Amino acid sequence: MRGTALATAGLILSLSLITVSGTTSHAAMHEHGYTYRYDYWEDVQDSPDVFAVTASYTSADLALDLKMKNPQGLYAHGDNLYICDTGNNRIIELVRDETKQLSVTRIISSFRGGNGVNTFVEPTDIAISDAGNVFIADQGNARVLKLTADLDYIMEYGKPDDSALDQGIVFQPYKIAVDTAERVYCVARGINKGLCKYEADGSFSGFVGALPATYNLWDYLWKKVASQEQLARMNSFVPTEYDNLYMDYEGFIYAVTGNVKEEDLENGQVTAVRKLNLIGNDILVRNGDYDNYGDLYMGDGGGHQGPSLFSDVTVFDNDTYVCLDRNRGRAFGYDDQGRLMFAFGGNGNEDGYFNWAIGIDHIGTDLFILDQQTATLTAFSLTEFGQLVFRAIEEFDHGDYSASGATWEEVMRLNGNYDLAYIGIGRSLLRQERYREAMDYFEIKYDDENYSKAFKQYRKEWVEEHIVWIVVVILALFLIPLGIGRYRKIRHDIATADIFLIDQ
Repeated sequence: MRGTALATAGLILSLSLITVSGTTSHAAMHEHGYTYRYDYWEDVQDSPDVFAVTASYTSADLALDLKMKNPQGLYAHGDNLYICDTGNNRIIELVRDETKQLSVTRIISSFRGGNGVNTFVEPTDIAISDAGNVFIADQGNARVLKLTADLDYIMEYGKPDDSALDQGIVFQPYKIAVDTAERVYCVARGINKGLCKYEADGSFSGFVGALPATYNLWDYLWKKVASQEQLARMNSFVPTEYDNLYMDYEGFIYAVTGNVKEEDLENGQVTAVRKLNLIGNDILVRNGDYDNYGDLYMGDGGGHQGPSLFSDVTVFDNDTYVCLDRNRGRAFGYDDQGRLMFAFGGNGNEDGYFNWAIGIDHIGTDLFILDQQTATLTAFSLTEFGQLVFRAIEEFDHGDYSASGATWEEVMRLNGNYDLAYIGIGRSLLRQERYREAMDYFEIKYDDENYSKAFKQYRKEWVEEHIVWIVVVILALFLIPLGIGRYRKIRHDIATADIFLIDQ
């Protein structure tokens, strides 16, 4: 709406700031090709790496007597990592030492107590409550187990007792999350009504956060006129299933689905990642220039085509979340406003590349990604550039807006094309009530929403500062014409009075 003048002004200021960045930005941009993001125009922009590979662990590196087979789950708790070695019916517990090296502390393949089988069959996920109790998605045994920290049986959760659920479905709990009250949220294969929710006493209390059903308009119209036999041969319009979930430090559940189609993502019929509150409503903020479903370009490349298929998600304490794409082996990081911060990875056998990325989690700011096909765990740490980005976000969250703006300026010196740096500086200036300066930075990156906020406050501030002159001008506009009219009337009265006296 601000038109060509706005775009021109933004371009001039952008070019001037990029010029200040100078050779450092240019060198940083071309030194790394591993990390990228999209700009306002949806063009791919190379970026300095936010995360860098620090270690890669195979079964041999972990000194396992039995090679990992088809691992399907990764979970972090404190300084411990847990790998669900699904093909070997066990869970591997790792601990990270002071040097950030991982080593095996125990192999969990059975438990004590209970009335049934006390071993696992294809365990796919694990979660640990604040009280230290262990929850395991024992998929092959159609149950979710609750054990003590010492692996003593407490209880188990079975197939949801719901009349609307097809009684012929075999309960296959796939992914789980546990809240502070030890309520269990479960993704079960074949159940598309949302997350299965169990209370702390083990009772099933309903489904949470069901994804909307997706359909093709032509199929919808055809079903209106099709015969019963034709309808029986057509696919039903059913909601999609979740692939994974993660409970953040505030108790919100981030859930992802890889059961998506390109057209459904582009027209907004399905969302690849959601943030669910206690009643299952999606409250994820989506203020980015494009939706957060991974790669914007879905063409065929390296034998992989179609959209990003999210297999897992993890959330840092600064509300930055990272979604893992099993299709192209990439990780997509978004800030709390839904803006893409970084994307890295790819398909391959080098460090930092994956064949079938299945699990992601973090310890502190270190990231871990599990490859199902190669049974390899890769560790990542923040680079200098990544540390600055995270620090700027955290300083803003803690209310230190001046420091956040200064840190974003350091980010911009390393990468003059990093949109979030301009927006971050603008947001910090906005919170410091430096509205006119904030408008300049929002203008550069076409952030209309924040620009409008800054402009509204700047306009209010300008009016307050000039209220006296505004009142004077308004009064002048009314009083001057009134005075002129009065003056003319008086002159007219005087003139007519003189004529009257002469006539007399």
